[in-house]
Amino acid sequence: MRSRTAIRYVQHTVDGETELIPEKYKIPGSPLDWDRIALTAVTTTTAAIVLASVGWSTAGIGDLLDLVAPSVAAYSAASVFDLLWINCMILEWVFRYDPERAAVFRRAGHTGLAIAMAAICLHGYLAESLKVGIVAAAVSALAKAAWTLVMRAHARPLDARTQQWLVRRQAKIFARLALSAQLRHLAAIEARAAGHTLPDHTPEPPEGRVEAPEDGRQLLMSGPMTMADAVRTAVSCNITDPDAVVRYVRKVHDANAKEESVLRTLRMARKAS
Repeated sequence: MRSRTAIRYVQHTVDGETELIPEKYKIPGSPLDWDRIALTAVTTTTAAIVLASVGWSTAGIGDLLDLVAPSVAAYSAASVFDLLWINCMILEWVFRYDPERAAVFRRAGHTGLAIAMAAICLHGYLAESLKVGIVAAAVSALAKAAWTLVMRAHARPLDARTQQWLVRRQAKIFARLALSAQLRHLAAIEARAAGHTLPDHTPEPPEGRVEAPEDGRQLLMSGPMTMADAVRTAVSCNITDPDAVVRYVRKVHDANAKEESVLRTLRMARKAS
């Protein structure tokens, strides 16, 4: 078993004076994880296969497009054929715990691969060597198959119920993030609109809005809002008076919100901005 050297500090006393001195010692190392080493080697070689496939198909399709376009444009466009299904495979992996969304990327990847293979076969046909074109097209198919197997080797599948639970939790979190971003966007629009209001014209606040008298601006009433969202909304509308912020939070978040909690959140929001 492998071992490695570590350093520890021990007490050493000379003439009644004690000091901590470093001391080297050996500790056993963990055994080699041959499974992980093998999986890493397979992943590396498969990535090389995919890169070789991209180069091969780009050369063939680029030569085909070179008949009607400049070489730079032809070979640049040719790289799109393989990069499309490669990107689809990556997206399929990212959304592997959401079967419905993953299926969309899987079908798109198969379609992109079929188009790339057809273009390679056409190049072989026009070069009067259809057999070579078919073999060349098989390179892309083999690369996709190899990468699909590698992704499945890395995957840790979930049971159906846990998968649905994860999808629902992700949906709730993404919804909160989207709502928070849109509330900040709407608050910024409200602040800009208030800056263009004529001084002698103070229209009645529309239903669903609350006005901060000290600032003269209008804040969007949209709920439910967290305390942090309400404070950020007030700050983005340039409401500087802490009492006005407290009143706004109590209107849109919680009528019994503690003043010290609101002020603490306000200080954090000002530091973040």
